[in-house]
Amino acid sequence: MITISVCMIVKNEERVLERCLDSLRGLMDELIIVDTGSADRTKEIAARYTDKIYDFAWVGDFSAARNFAFSKASCEYIYSADADEVIGEKNRESFLRLKETLLPEIEIVQMYYGNQLSHGTIYNFDRELRPKLFKRLRSFVWTETIHETVRLTPVVFDSEIEITHLPEKNHADRDLAAFRKLTEGDKTLSERLFGIYARELFISGKESDFAAAEEFFTRAADGDLSMDQMKEALCVVVKAARLRGDYLKMYRYAMKDIASEGVSEVCYELGEYYLGAGLYDEAAMWFYNAVHEAGSILNIRCSGDLALNGLAKSYEKLGLAQQAREYRVKAIAWKADAGD
Repeated sequence: MITISVCMIVKNEERVLERCLDSLRGLMDELIIVDTGSADRTKEIAARYTDKIYDFAWVGDFSAARNFAFSKASCEYIYSADADEVIGEKNRESFLRLKETLLPEIEIVQMYYGNQLSHGTIYNFDRELRPKLFKRLRSFVWTETIHETVRLTPVVFDSEIEITHLPEKNHADRDLAAFRKLTEGDKTLSERLFGIYARELFISGKESDFAAAEEFFTRAADGDLSMDQMKEALCVVVKAARLRGDYLKMYRYAMKDIASEGVSEVCYELGEYYLGAGLYDEAAMWFYNAVHEAGSILNIRCSGDLALNGLAKSYEKLGLAQQAREYRVKAIAWKADAGD
């Protein structure tokens, strides 16, 4: 049976920490708690479960805090947990079986992360696989019978274990403020963070967030990007310009997207513009394109209930009551299927 260190970074988690740690009883051999500045009873609660509690001065970097926590682990594998997670009884049993049977060559175990749409900031799906269990010390192995090379990619196992995410609040304000700081001046983001920033804006951003992000994404859209990044940037610029009332800029950047197979987010923004301008035929066309002719890359609702309701509003304005009712029903059904 493998041994597991659970590593957590926490701050002011007194309301949820006990629930999380109780669900991990019997699964962990070591518990590492790294506190980044709690002012409540978090460390008092943690002390009921472990004496390995460390303080870490917050430097605005989650990776630095997690790396510090991982550095304190001593077991064969490390399980990375957040305080607002819970493992239900059925999944606890599956986790214990995994602990008893995991093959030594496995270096990363992925588990399903569920209930993501509640208080979600960057999620378009309620359930997805995430790496959660990591081999602490990795062995390098030569492969290939000739022209041998060291295997660099980890051996990953996709388990059926599901962790339930039960957040008490949305962290969008915190995250978007961090992104604003990261993109000040001429700073850039990694391709991964670039996409997360754009997605978080479209799912949780307010008008002021788009205003703050517009310059960064405009500069990016005018630069040399991959096609995926370019489309993400264009989505943000188009929406930011529409919200600000700069329709010439909105249209100019929207056409850059439409010229290379438009995405639902841009089609939806054009639908919103034409709906607000009282041009209901054009609005209906762009909302229809958002649903049927394009695909979403940042917020799946732009090809779902948002665009379907946009169609319903357009048809209502055009006096087409039956079509409007049909699309209202479709929007409700879409949200139900999406688990919202």
